Amino acid sequence: MIRRRTRRRGIVAALATAATAASLALAAPMAANAEGGSAPAEATATDAPSALNGYRNVGYFTQWGVYGRGFQAKQLDVSGVADDLTHINYAFGNIHYQTLECFIANKAQGEGPTGSDGAGDAWADFGMGYTAANSVAGVADTWDQPLAGSFNQLKQLKEKHPQLKVMLSLGGWTWSKNFSAAAATEQSRQNFVSSCIDLYIKGNLPVIDGRGGDGAAAGLFDGFDLDWEWPGSPNGLEGNIVDVEHDAANFKALVHEFRTQLDALSATTGKDYQISAFLPANIADIESGGWNDPELFQDLDYGNIQGYDLHGAWDPELTGHQGNLYPDPADPRPEDKSFSIEQAVDAYVGAGIAPAQLGLGMAMYGRGWKGAASADAWGTANGAAPGTWEAGNEDYDKLKNLGTGYYDAAVGAAWRYDGDQWWSYDSTESVAQKAAFIADQHLGGGMWWDLSGDRQGELTTVVSDALRAATPGGATDPTNPTDPTDPTDPTDPTDPTDPTDPTDPGECAAAAWDSSAVYTGGAVVSYEGVEYTAKWWTQGDTPGAADVWAQGAACAPTDPTDPTDPTDPTDPTDPTDPGECAADAWDAAAVYTGGDVVSYEGSKWSAQWWTQGEAPGSQQWGAWALVGTC
Repeated sequence: MIRRRTRRRGIVAALATAATAASLALAAPMAANAEGGSAPAEATATDAPSALNGYRNVGYFTQWGVYGRGFQAKQLDVSGVADDLTHINYAFGNIHYQTLECFIANKAQGEGPTGSDGAGDAWADFGMGYTAANSVAGVADTWDQPLAGSFNQLKQLKEKHPQLKVMLSLGGWTWSKNFSAAAATEQSRQNFVSSCIDLYIKGNLPVIDGRGGDGAAAGLFDGFDLDWEWPGSPNGLEGNIVDVEHDAANFKALVHEFRTQLDALSATTGKDYQISAFLPANIADIESGGWNDPELFQDLDYGNIQGYDLHGAWDPELTGHQGNLYPDPADPRPEDKSFSIEQAVDAYVGAGIAPAQLGLGMAMYGRGWKGAASADAWGTANGAAPGTWEAGNEDYDKLKNLGTGYYDAAVGAAWRYDGDQWWSYDSTESVAQKAAFIADQHLGGGMWWDLSGDRQGELTTVVSDALRAATPGGATDPTNPTDPTDPTDPTDPTDPTDPTDPTDPGECAAAAWDSSAVYTGGAVVSYEGVEYTAKWWTQGDTPGAADVWAQGAACAPTDPTDPTDPTDPTDPTDPTDPGECAADAWDAAAVYTGGDVVSYEGSKWSAQWWTQGEAPGSQQWGAWALVGTC
């Protein structure tokens, strides 16, 4: 299995000492009462899925980082990192073991019946007062304001950086215990989702130590990041509730419930809410949780793949890569234990999930061993290297100058060795290579765990600069019918795939391919007398010369309006025209992926993403895009 690191969570003195806490995860201001059901808030440009050249750049901000680490939201502002991010995931929210609802409390980790039960840190969330010196806005908190703590600081950060979205991340390694129970029934799912929306989106906080109250955090959170580790799998934290038989289906139903309730709220607030997920890289965990089910991604806006923790000092005698981009031929472990980012990406894309809905997770920390006998990977060691917060784990800032740095471009991995300690980490070289991989594979962007490990943003700068210089990304929501950049939107008057477009020159049903245009999965173009359908996001890739384009039928060789052409296949009066479509008839039992073309009831349709059993044209915003009549 892929292990997860733990972090230390600080709790105020009144709650006793700091305790071990959750670890890895993947990762326009409104009026205070806008989320509570008053006048709808006006949608703004900041509702766009991404402000980084079409890519997302997601960073996790940890609840406990404000204590011993002293990492507060202002650091993201003064370092410039906030300008390079599109999303901040606040980690984490817990699920109550009795009510199975989202909740916030002041109870240290380990004080509950089984450790995580009832644990929370309301003080860090919205209780801690900030001085003018450490406040994002440069204004000191007052004793009587309802919202303080990190929630208020992140709200101030959004005001200064309006491209940012802040997501509430639920679960994590330590707080995933009760996900299975909360997702188990329709009633429990509805109640759980409603409680999360009420607490975080509507901002109706509990009153604790004079802070909080109805609407206190309204306008802060733009959606939820679901970090259930792991549905249907025994590879999560010991003590987690796991229903091997039903978790995958219940998880999909839970995501759908989040989408349903958030969309209903959007109808009253006028604001779009996003749902992301932290995606496993272990193939066994992917399959047991149904993470590679394309139907799941009809409700998720995107997911971020765990591109780290692929190896660590839980195997104390073997050094090796924790975030390698490609498989390492030298890895001595069994095939099912030898992980790579490429392998994980292939598992999702190969199942029919659009690359633009996938983010690549990168680490701002390293995993290390002591007693390492060699500078080469996969050498012997004798235990976990010492770390500031836990053995075998250290921040990028403290590793970047340790010993000698090494980088293997063939594997896409970096490490450092000082003659004794051997650390696998992400360097500026390795993340530059990963940024190129994101662009080349048309992925939706990058993600970081966690922002406190690289305080000056050296790694985020490398990736954000690379993505800004890359071909524009396609990190849009394919299920969003109002997305003006969606070329399959039937209400878009400039839709290049609209066969009734009055500007169509009339030779091919589809518009001519434009090398400067951006196309997404399902878009149909004509090129040199042949129609092509895009399988995924593309720009500048010539049809017929690139795998992204699926070749369709040849266009009509003659003028379709010529009444003298006896063989004109589009002439409705042609007595030799059998009236059939060249494409195969749609089959309800067949599985189709993006780019597949079928005929149905006299029209030709192109699949925009994975689908099975959905009749073409049966859903207004469904998987099928109309190409034209046969």
